[in-house]
Amino acid sequence: MRRRGYTPESLRLFADRIGVSKADSWIDYSVLEQALRDDLDARAQRAMAVLDPLRLVLTNWVEVFGSVVHAEPCSAPAHPAHPEMGRRNFDLTHELWIEREDFMEVPPKGYHRLTPGGLARLKYGYVIRCTGCEKDADGRVTKVLAELLPDTKSGTPGADAVKVKGVITWVSASRGAAAQVRLFDRLFSEAHPDAGGRDFLSVLNPRSKQTVQAYVEPGLADVAPGTSYQFERHGYFVADRKDHAPGQPVFNRTTTLKDSWGR
Repeated sequence: MRRRGYTPESLRLFADRIGVSKADSWIDYSVLEQALRDDLDARAQRAMAVLDPLRLVLTNWVEVFGSVVHAEPCSAPAHPAHPEMGRRNFDLTHELWIEREDFMEVPPKGYHRLTPGGLARLKYGYVIRCTGCEKDADGRVTKVLAELLPDTKSGTPGADAVKVKGVITWVSASRGAAAQVRLFDRLFSEAHPDAGGRDFLSVLNPRSKQTVQAYVEPGLADVAPGTSYQFERHGYFVADRKDHAPGQPVFNRTTTLKDSWGR
């Protein structure tokens, strides 16, 4: 549990909430997860990470900034409720990684992220307009093309002149750090795996552990093992105590932001 990022404080909070009883009882796993979220929310610094990467190219970068190698500095609070934790700094560049789910050619009703001709804001950055995409021979999208709208940088005068509903997270393709991320989920697909004398092995969750190649903010490449973060939009993660090393980051998912199991 320690390697997964469970904290002593979260376990004590869990024990306080369930109380003590002489009778046998089932305590849903979500109670433990919520105690963990409540503890980590106040202490874990924030960071952006892309777990299912899709390349985004800003096609008017040179026109706006004068050079393809220009890096536009951006910053964000380390924790939105604790200014004493300081700020984190990262660069917006010509090419970025975004989540694959943040682009759809034919979006459903209510979709507010990138679509051809649509607008979205790069979090802590600029508003962009999607101009199209590129695909491989199998029809899979390999690259999203977009134009950056000048004078819309977050935190600058006039940034809100262009109204958008969608905000997407991103990591610089040239400045971000490649990371192995282990997505842990519940071990069983049923809340009571051995109920009614059932063989608990029959309800093992095949997706209880998935390993993905992700990209994270550059500042996370050299954090100490055991350091917990909230990856914005994704959940709480911890630098693995054994496999994480400088320049070779490895993160384990501790828990998601919300309890969505079984939905």
